[in-house]
Amino acid sequence: MSAEDIAIRLEGVSKIYRIGLKKQQHDSLARTMADFVRRPVTNFRKYRSLYRFDDIEMDAAERERRSDIIWALSDVTFDVRQGEALGIIGRNGAGKSTLLKILTRITAPTRGRIEICGRVSSLLEVGTGFHSELTGRENIYLNGTILGMTKGEIDRKFDEIVEFSGMEKFLDTPIKRYSSGMTVRLAFAVAAHLDPEILIIDEVLAVGDAAFQRKCIGKMQDVGKHGRTVLFVSHNMATVTSLCKRAVLLNEGSVAMIGSAHDIVGSYLNSGSGMGAAREWPDVEKAPGGKVARLRSIRVVSEQGQPMDTVDVKTTVGLEMIYEVTEPGHVLLPHYYVFNEDGTTVFGTLDQDPRWYQQPRPVGRYKSIAWIPANTLADGTLFVTCSLITRSPDMVQFDENQIIAFRVIDAGGEGTARGDWTGEMPGVVRPLLGWTTDYTSGR
Repeated sequence: MSAEDIAIRLEGVSKIYRIGLKKQQHDSLARTMADFVRRPVTNFRKYRSLYRFDDIEMDAAERERRSDIIWALSDVTFDVRQGEALGIIGRNGAGKSTLLKILTRITAPTRGRIEICGRVSSLLEVGTGFHSELTGRENIYLNGTILGMTKGEIDRKFDEIVEFSGMEKFLDTPIKRYSSGMTVRLAFAVAAHLDPEILIIDEVLAVGDAAFQRKCIGKMQDVGKHGRTVLFVSHNMATVTSLCKRAVLLNEGSVAMIGSAHDIVGSYLNSGSGMGAAREWPDVEKAPGGKVARLRSIRVVSEQGQPMDTVDVKTTVGLEMIYEVTEPGHVLLPHYYVFNEDGTTVFGTLDQDPRWYQQPRPVGRYKSIAWIPANTLADGTLFVTCSLITRSPDMVQFDENQIIAFRVIDAGGEGTARGDWTGEMPGVVRPLLGWTTDYTSGR
């Protein structure tokens, strides 16, 4: 690969943070200088030790011994090609945010080399720079300017921004009158119409309702198709595989894997470092929920009630949620949405158990299972959103977006829709349908 084909190159990038550094620093320059004048020798030694990292070449054993430092990144090396959409994934604390701060020049690396070829814009915190007293129209110009657009650029794109946001009726209303969802829609519409060569995105596509999220993903795909480079960081695996062809997996500050987005996401989910096929909240105070109900666990189970993370297409599988009702007298509606790797909704299902459907529920613990018949799902990784609302009026108690994932394997053979066919089988579902064929002899 020639140098002209590279948009971003990182070589041996590392970042060290020293634990307790904030406590040892003063909150103003005046106090720092006064303290330094009073005790020059002591403070010279102290500040030299705070900011020198001559020991960054230490071996693994020494790193473990040094409890006063944290390696947020360690020898991160990879390239991003011109016009490529590259996903960055990893669990919380893997170093994703630190990497973005370095690439956007918010902070400097402790060591390493970074080459960036092209104008960079970032969507790190949608809505930063909005002023609550200004109208939507005024905030488009304010926010666009903060993000690096000229007034001429904003003028040319103003109608596109407004149409994309769907906020035409509220343009001359102060932002303080907007709901949080309305504000995010307008903010993303402004940010999405930047024209950089390189666009760095951090989890901002998880905004608005499902229809608007699809609109956002489509916009980012258009950005990539026009030859711009996209670096996308997200916990939403379906969006990563939909938007990116390649991905980087970070683990404890280091690059664990680089490859095709589907392969990296699959390895991440199966390694135990990803979301997995089960989640549990032992502490009820920390469990998702509202005043009526709280989610205690969700998992994928077999017909025998055993947890599963890999499912054969010929196997019946259940989506199980356990929740506690803490306030009696409410009609509840538990439900699931299932998505494939492309971000497409495979299906949604609502709890219609005749015992509890449209019936007020007493306080207690409930286990609700939605059973997916054998030969329904296509192979691949599926992501499950788990939600529960109270009815009349509809109030969300919890809504955990793509909280677990599991893999479906289709080995074919007798009793499957694939049979002995080894070619591609398109579609989001794969039902085994009954066929009949009538035959008449002769012409």
